[in-house]
Amino acid sequence: MNIEQMKIVLKEIITKTDLTPCVVGHRGVGKTAGIIQVCREIERRYVSLRLGQMEVGDLVGIPYREGEIMHWSRPSWWPLESDPATVVHCDELNRAQQEDTLQAIFQFVEPPLSGIGRGLHTHRLHPKHKVIVTINPPDGTYQVAPLDRALIDRMVMLYVESDYGCWARYARDNCFDGPVQEFLAANQNLLAHDTPPMEMEAKASERGWEMVSTLRTSCRFPDGLEMEVYAGIVGQEAAIAFLRWQKDARQRPLTAAEILDHWPVVDGRAERQREDQHGATISALLAHLKNSPQLATAQEENLVRYLDILPRDLRFALVKSLLTIPPVALALASDKYDSVVLEAIRAISNEAS
Repeated sequence: MNIEQMKIVLKEIITKTDLTPCVVGHRGVGKTAGIIQVCREIERRYVSLRLGQMEVGDLVGIPYREGEIMHWSRPSWWPLESDPATVVHCDELNRAQQEDTLQAIFQFVEPPLSGIGRGLHTHRLHPKHKVIVTINPPDGTYQVAPLDRALIDRMVMLYVESDYGCWARYARDNCFDGPVQEFLAANQNLLAHDTPPMEMEAKASERGWEMVSTLRTSCRFPDGLEMEVYAGIVGQEAAIAFLRWQKDARQRPLTAAEILDHWPVVDGRAERQREDQHGATISALLAHLKNSPQLATAQEENLVRYLDILPRDLRFALVKSLLTIPPVALALASDKYDSVVLEAIRAISNEAS
C-alpha cells in the first residue's frame, strides 16, 4: 500500500480497535510523517519513542524502594489517564541495541485482546491511548535485528511502498521547490524505487484470526486494502483463501444456524437472496427444527425476522410447515409475532376451509 492508503488503515485501526499496527517500509518513504499527519487529523497527541536510542530503564522506569517493596518510577513519556488521547509511536523497534530493551517493549506492543489493559512492566496504559510501531525491513540493507515470530504475530503488519502520486501531492501541498517537483515528474524513477522487496510475511495463527475478527467487526477498509491488511496478520495465502471463501459464501444459501443464531450479521444477505436460495435455506431450517425444535427466545425472534423478509408465497409455505412442529408452532402463536405470522396463519386457515 502507499502512504495515503496507510493513513486510511491507521485511522480505522487506531480509532476503532486496540490492535497494534506495525508499519514496515524503506527509508524516506514517509512512515513517520504519515503517522504524525494521522494524529493531527484524529486529534491525538503524538509521542515518539526512538527505541534505537533507549535502554530498558527508559521504558520501565528506575527502581526505588518503599520499605520492603520495590517500585519502578513512571517514565516521563508515559501518558497518564488525565492526559489527552495519545498515540505512542514506537519507532525503530528492530533497532533496539540491547536485547532486554526489545524484550521490555514486547509487552507494550501486545494488544490487550484478553481484556487486560496494555502495560509495560508495572505500568498500565489507559485504553484511550494507542500504540503504533514502525520498522525498516530486515533485508540486509539496514542495521536492524530480526524480529521473532511471536512478536510479529502480535501486530498488524502494514507494508508501505514508494508511490510517486502520493509524493507529488505531498510536495504540492507543502510547497516544495518548483523545479524539484517538475524534475521528479519527468524522472519518477529517481524516487526510492530501487529498494528490495519486504519479505516479512506473517503466518496464520489463532491469535491472528482473532485479530482479523476484531478488524472485520470494527473497521471498514476500501476495496483492495482489506486483503493487504489481513495478509499482514495471517499471511497472503491465508488472506486470499479467506476472502475467496467469503465471496463464495455470499453466493451460497444461508444455513439454519446463520438464520437462527447470527441474524444481525446475515440479514442483508437474506434480503438479497434469490427465490431458489430461499428455497434451500427453508429446507435447511425445517430439517434443523424437526431435529431440534426447542428455540431460545433470540432464535424465535430471528426466525420471525426471517419470515418477515420472505416473499408472501414463501412465507405462507414456511409458516405452514413450521406449524407441523408443535414446539415451534407454540412459539409462533405468541401475540408479539402477530404482525408477521397471523396473516400467514389466516391464509392457511382459508386454504383448509
